[in-house]
Amino acid sequence: MVACVQLNAGGDMPANIAAATAAVAEAARRGADLIALPENVVLMAETTKEIPPQSLPEDAHAGVAALRDAARRARRWVLAGSFAVRRDDGKIANRLLLVNPEGAVTARYDKIHLFDVDLPDRKYRESETFGAGNDAVIADLPWLKLGLSVCYDVRFPQLYRALAKAGAGLLAVPSAFTEITGKAHWHVLLRARAIETGCFVIAPAQTGVHPGGRRTFGHSLVVAPWGEVLADAGDQPGIVTATIDPARIAEARGRIPALRHDRDFGVREDVG
Repeated sequence: MVACVQLNAGGDMPANIAAATAAVAEAARRGADLIALPENVVLMAETTKEIPPQSLPEDAHAGVAALRDAARRARRWVLAGSFAVRRDDGKIANRLLLVNPEGAVTARYDKIHLFDVDLPDRKYRESETFGAGNDAVIADLPWLKLGLSVCYDVRFPQLYRALAKAGAGLLAVPSAFTEITGKAHWHVLLRARAIETGCFVIAPAQTGVHPGGRRTFGHSLVVAPWGEVLADAGDQPGIVTATIDPARIAEARGRIPALRHDRDFGVREDVG
């Protein structure tokens, strides 16, 4: 069983850490084998200026340490959400971590696609704070392979196709999706990624109003390979669970083996 944790993080990192670790313990009590948390799990800052001072190297980050300990105490796999961490090159990464039941980090992924957009309510320039990652990442779970991504990545289907063709049967999209874009695109994009790849998709999310008036959409989802929504957390903080049956991956891909049907092609302009 997988659990998606939906949070309303703010600018108080200790309070956010307490909420996230309590949710891991509660999801474990409910029987989840894999517990997934959202993007910006321990900090949703009011301004981007607040992020660099709280972005420490991974091995010195209080949020990382707390969630590693939470996984160890719960004896569960934890997709620990994403953190602003200082890389060796001095840049800040939006980094997603997978932690095993012993509390060790077994996979890390730095968000590739950075959220630089102009929406009706505000402009977002993630690249002004964060350095982009360069590598897609697949992690081994005891049951299947997990493809890692974060939020805005979901708009780039080539990433998920590559992950699926490399062996992933489960795709993770921890997010802090804006309310405006979420209402328009969230369910459609996540269902499409599941259908296109024949994968399960888990998407734990932030929800509600955050410092500075930023609003996130919530609706943490678990989507099956045929596109059915198995769980939807709505718009309040909480936990949803669903069963991941690997046989459904083979079933969906057997019906429509699109991953085997890619062809190389060019693009030309016909001018008449």
